[in-house]
Amino acid sequence: MNDWITEFVESMGYAGIALLMFLENVFPPIPSEVIMPLAGFSASEGRLSLAGVLLSGTAGTLAGAIFWYALARSLGETRLRRWAERHGRWLTMDDDDIGKLDTWFCRHGRWAVPAAHVVPGLRTLISIPAGIFAMPGGRFMILSILGAGLWNGMLGLAGYGLGEHFGEVDRYLGPASTAIMAALIGYYAWRVIRFKSNR
Repeated sequence: MNDWITEFVESMGYAGIALLMFLENVFPPIPSEVIMPLAGFSASEGRLSLAGVLLSGTAGTLAGAIFWYALARSLGETRLRRWAERHGRWLTMDDDDIGKLDTWFCRHGRWAVPAAHVVPGLRTLISIPAGIFAMPGGRFMILSILGAGLWNGMLGLAGYGLGEHFGEVDRYLGPASTAIMAALIGYYAWRVIRFKSNR
C-alpha cells in the first residue's frame, strides 16, 4: 500500500493528499502515518510547499469528519434509540447507555473532538456522536480543524525534518496504530458478548 500511496501523492500533489486523508477518515486502514510524512518529505524536496501539504491534509481530514457527522446527524438520536431497542446487542447500547453517552458528550465534547483526532480509529468514530447528539456544525468544524491540524502538522513536520527517512514515522507509529485499532475491535467484540439490555 505504501508504494501506491507514494505514487498517488507524487502524481496528484495537493489534491491527492486531500483525497487520501479524506479516505483515511472514511476507511481507517489507509494510514495517515504514511500519507502526511511522505507529503512532508515531498515538501522538503521542493516538489510541494509545506503550508500546502498541511492545509490540503487538514482539508481532507475535515471533509472525512464532516461526512460521518452529516451521516450521523441525518440518523439522529430518536432513530438511534429505536435501533437500540431492536439491535441493541450489535450497537452494544440500550436506551440508558445512549442517555449516558449523550450526557457525557454534552459535557466533554469540546475536548473529546480535537483529542480524538490524534488517536487512530477514534478520529473517525468521534464524528458520529457529534452528529447524533447535534453538536452545532460550526463548533464541530472548528474543533475538528484544531485536532486534525495538530495531528497532520506533527506528521507533516516529521516527514519534512526526516527527509528521505520519513518512513521512520510509520515504523514507530504504525505498530502503535495497529495495536489501538485491534484494541478497539476487541473491546467492541467484548461488549457484544457481554451485552445485556436494561429494558
